[in-house]
Amino acid sequence: MEYMNPIQKNKLFYGDNLEVLRKYVKDESIDLCYIDPPFNSKRNYNQIYNNIGKEDLAQAQAFTDTWTWDDAANDGLNEIINNEKGILTKQSIYLIIGLEKVLGKGSLLSYLISMTQRIAEIYRVLKPTGSFYLHCDPTASHYLKLVLDAIFVPQGGDFVNEIVWCYSTGGRARTSYPRKHDVLFWFTKTKNYQFNYDAIALERDTSTMHEPIKHDEKGRPYQRNFKNGKEYKYYLDKGVLPNDWWTDIQALNPAAKERLGYPTQKPESLLERIIQAHTQEGDVVLDAYCGCGTTIAVAEKLKRQWIGMDITYQSISLIMKRLEDSFGKTALENMVLTGIPEDMESAIALANKQDDRIRKEFEKWMVLSFSNNRAVINDKKGKDGGMDGTAFIVDLDEKGQTDYKSVLFSVKSSKTLTPSVVRDLFGTMEREKAAIGYLLTLYPMDSLVKECKKYGVYQNKIFGNMYPKMEVISVQELLDGKKMNLPTTVQVLKSAERKSNLGGNRTFFDDLNQE
Repeated sequence: MEYMNPIQKNKLFYGDNLEVLRKYVKDESIDLCYIDPPFNSKRNYNQIYNNIGKEDLAQAQAFTDTWTWDDAANDGLNEIINNEKGILTKQSIYLIIGLEKVLGKGSLLSYLISMTQRIAEIYRVLKPTGSFYLHCDPTASHYLKLVLDAIFVPQGGDFVNEIVWCYSTGGRARTSYPRKHDVLFWFTKTKNYQFNYDAIALERDTSTMHEPIKHDEKGRPYQRNFKNGKEYKYYLDKGVLPNDWWTDIQALNPAAKERLGYPTQKPESLLERIIQAHTQEGDVVLDAYCGCGTTIAVAEKLKRQWIGMDITYQSISLIMKRLEDSFGKTALENMVLTGIPEDMESAIALANKQDDRIRKEFEKWMVLSFSNNRAVINDKKGKDGGMDGTAFIVDLDEKGQTDYKSVLFSVKSSKTLTPSVVRDLFGTMEREKAAIGYLLTLYPMDSLVKECKKYGVYQNKIFGNMYPKMEVISVQELLDGKKMNLPTTVQVLKSAERKSNLGGNRTFFDDLNQE
């Protein structure tokens, strides 16, 4: 793939950020990189340190799924020791060798190897004036600071600040001091970095000042400041920078308008401060663990160019929906999406991934792509009752009252499916009282299509439209552009919101029919 001019297109990558960084991001092309990588801070510290982990396995399932000592960790260790990519400092190599002796080959070392590989690539892609923020928590911040020091400082980079982000939202512990802060490490590629004082300066509080406030001939407030017997004017209208502990930005509470249901979602105001401090309009912002897309959404709002990466299609889908909802389809048209299947070969490859960490990605891609990112993924492990996703449509019950009905999705990648899978899905629909069921298959299945027709149609009482009660959609149909065409709850609610602002004789149903 050719490198694209970032001024023309933003970029969203679905895949392993290490591979994406190496393949698609040029040297010294990024003005600011912010990452908030996954790390399960709820695990007991001693269990992480000693690689025990059995007692809290259920609690730490997300962590152990992501960071285990496996072939990938071994390969990463060998790559670092041999400096196979030629971008590591000797200090970072010695650090990992030393940490192996201290930590042993376990989940924490696997995590630090992964971070070392990626931080080295981030250093490579930063411009000489660029800044890097690593957002973490106290669980492993001390280890990550060592990794950052070993990569940045020997090459002329600089550690500028450890920022402590304090918040009060969430529950409060009773057997320890409540954990109410995150850590952000700010490093720069060189000592000649971009920093925009005026963009993030706060209004100065003059209410507690003891010295009298005077005004110069232009009306600017100042206080007198004496140094070596000489008088200086200390102007008060310039504003003051936030300290390195931030208490004026709260974490998102459950009722926050920004909240998208993403467990580690950060507030937009936090990213606004960081992006405004180190970039101008048109500069390029990178988030290599973009999650629900807060960095991307803020960069879009502030007219920065952006590059986002995530290894889960659920995040990619959420970001695309967030961009469309916040900025309209223009934001999607001005974006290049790379890494999703574009042909049968790549779809088959995704379906046959053996890595447990991404074993459900094929299912997520099919459900979210076909549903236009409106479905909710079933993330439960083990038996899921035939459901891989659920969407909702609005209808009326027998009394004419609003009634929400579910739409079920079941994904199958086998070449040898029998009509029994249709009957199984219908049984689940009956149990869940679902209106419609979609069977999404890797390969075309004529026998299943024929079986589905036995179940008739569903008629929506609001729109009067009829839809197949059950339908089979193959990957090839999805690649050819076939999408779910149902009146989703989101569409109806948006219609109702518009109707409330219209007034006149226009009715709710008139507005719905414009969808």
